Amino acid sequence: MSRTAVWYFDVISPYAYLHFKRFRELPADLEITCRPVLFAGLLKHWGTKGPAELPAKRIHTYRQSVWLAGQLGAPFRMPDKHPFNPLRALRLLIALGAPRAAVETTLDFIWGEGLDVDTDWPTLCARLGVAADTPLVGEPAVKAALSANTDEAIAAGVWGVPTFLLEGELFWGADSVGMMKDFLADPDLFRSPAMRRADGADVGVMRRLPGAG
Repeated sequence: MSRTAVWYFDVISPYAYLHFKRFRELPADLEITCRPVLFAGLLKHWGTKGPAELPAKRIHTYRQSVWLAGQLGAPFRMPDKHPFNPLRALRLLIALGAPRAAVETTLDFIWGEGLDVDTDWPTLCARLGVAADTPLVGEPAVKAALSANTDEAIAAGVWGVPTFLLEGELFWGADSVGMMKDFLADPDLFRSPAMRRADGADVGVMRRLPGAG
C-alpha cells in the first residue's frame, strides 16, 4: 500500500534543490506532492530570519550547498544574486500544477546552472513549454493558490523549506531524509521513551527579543 507525502518548497532555497536530488533515496511507492510556498511568508509568520539575512550564516549556507552537491554528485552553480525574487517562478509552477518534472526543471535551472529567474526568464519558460509573456503568473487564482499553500504549510507547523509532511509529522531540510526513511520503516519511531522525553522538555528560559517590553 502506497503512502503519500506533501513536499513544501520554495525555489529560493538551495536546500530545496539538494533535497529534491535525494528523492531517489525514498521508497519508490511513496507518492510525493510538490507544493510551492513563499518562504518569506513563513519567516514573517514565525518572526524569524532566513539564512541569507545573517551574514555569517549566509556564507556557511552557500559553502555547505556547494559541498553537499558535490557529495551527491549533483551539478551546482551559485546564482550571481541571492536572495532573488521567486514569486514569478513559484506562480508559474502552481499554474502548471507543480508536476515533479517542472519542479526539477526549475530547480536545475536555478541551482544546477546558476541562471537568473529574471534575466533568463524566457529560457526557463521555454523549458517549461510556455511563452515568456504567459499571463498565467498574473492570474488572481494562481496568486491566491500560492498564498493558500503558504497558509496551509503554516497551519501544519512548517517553519522552513524544504519540508515534508508525512502522516502528520514534519521532516525539515535536505538532511532529514534518513530520519524520514526510518519513520517510514517504523511508524512508532517518535513514540519511543527517548523521543517522548525530548518532546516533553519544559522551556527553561526565554530569550528577550529586541523591541520586547
